[in-house]
Amino acid sequence: MRKLLIANRGEIAMRVNRAAHELGLETVAIFSEADRNAQHVKAADEAYCVGPGPVARSYLNVPNIISAAQISGADAVHPGYGFLAENARFAEICADHGLKFVGPSPSVIAQMGDKAVAKRLMERAGVPTTPGTEVLASLDEARAAAKRIGYPVLLKATAGGGGKGMREVSSEEELEHAYATAQAEAEANFKDGRLYLERLMEHPRHVEVQVLGDEHGAVVHVGERDCSVQKPSHQKLIEEAPAPHLSDRVRRKLHALAVEAARAVKYSSAGTLEFLVSGDDVYFMEMNTRIQVEHPVTEMLYGIDLVVEQLRVAQGQRLAFKQKDLIARGHAIECRINAEDAHFSPAAGLLDVVYLPGGFDVRVDSHIFGGLTITPYYDSLLAKIVVHAPTREAAIVRMDAALRDARITGVATTIDVCRAVLADEGFRRGGVPVDYLPALAARSAV
Repeated sequence: MRKLLIANRGEIAMRVNRAAHELGLETVAIFSEADRNAQHVKAADEAYCVGPGPVARSYLNVPNIISAAQISGADAVHPGYGFLAENARFAEICADHGLKFVGPSPSVIAQMGDKAVAKRLMERAGVPTTPGTEVLASLDEARAAAKRIGYPVLLKATAGGGGKGMREVSSEEELEHAYATAQAEAEANFKDGRLYLERLMEHPRHVEVQVLGDEHGAVVHVGERDCSVQKPSHQKLIEEAPAPHLSDRVRRKLHALAVEAARAVKYSSAGTLEFLVSGDDVYFMEMNTRIQVEHPVTEMLYGIDLVVEQLRVAQGQRLAFKQKDLIARGHAIECRINAEDAHFSPAAGLLDVVYLPGGFDVRVDSHIFGGLTITPYYDSLLAKIVVHAPTREAAIVRMDAALRDARITGVATTIDVCRAVLADEGFRRGGVPVDYLPALAARSAV
């Protein structure tokens, strides 16, 4: 591997670019017309425009992306997260054109990236899953399944993630609209409108386990993250590691199930197994066959670079460590700073003042600068602020100080929402469920 094309934008493109440069790789950025002046374009060694602003014509434009790789002489592609990161056909096309796809094999992406198929594979491997369906053929089939499983239910896109193509349904009257909306959203974001349905558990926690595998059969876990502080859209806002108030038995069970699942599909690269946790019960939800937005939490806790490991594995190297070498130290918290108002509606506009915090054990992954125009085309993420401290209590204090120092003007942001969560007694106790943030917002509005 000599030259890497980064098939993404924003902070993750910056993150991958930095890791590639650390390994001595040349980098190639792609950009839309709307991103011509973006930071990730300036950071790369070369950059190519792949289309106009809308994602379907740029960051999902596979022919143009492959052409950029060929023109630049790139020999590998890193997809980041979102966009084409879990698109098995894209991985196949990369291979067909002599490009190394930084991620698992196309067959594994196809199996695990399709949420309904992944659940079936996990059931065969003995991993407990939430009650649900195969891919739904029609609205009528969804009605019958929801009646059999019992409301409330959750409609989910089989492709992609990030809360897109997902709708809670509490009654049959809501199903038709939710089905059409989820299907359209999934088609727009992933070019795949297929849906499946599963039982909506009451007040569970969302805990995920980071895994790494290499092409020589080694698989390790890199601990768990609690991602239960989620917006009503199911997109995460605050993540932390280790997950607070998990019994040692449940923690060991999560780690063991994640490694077992990854080994069952001969997984290589970085990936994440997502679980719902209710008391001592653990249920597999899905596997993300890519790097996660919240991966810095794990990096801060374990002192390793997950993106560098992805690149090393893609070069055919063995993992740089064994399970016994991976030791969690202290506590880490990440806050996502999004261009959103207090109701989590996306905001667009021209950034004026941008001041991002720093200091001991404070990390900021971002692509923004004063004068940058935030467009409505893309995800609203502006920055990720991550802190590490010896204890959870100290990490909360450090994060609040970092958020207090941060200043972004020109668009509404989630800084104040994150500070409100950190100040809330329920969050400070730890172990909040996935419906915590909507309930907190409702209380605050009263």
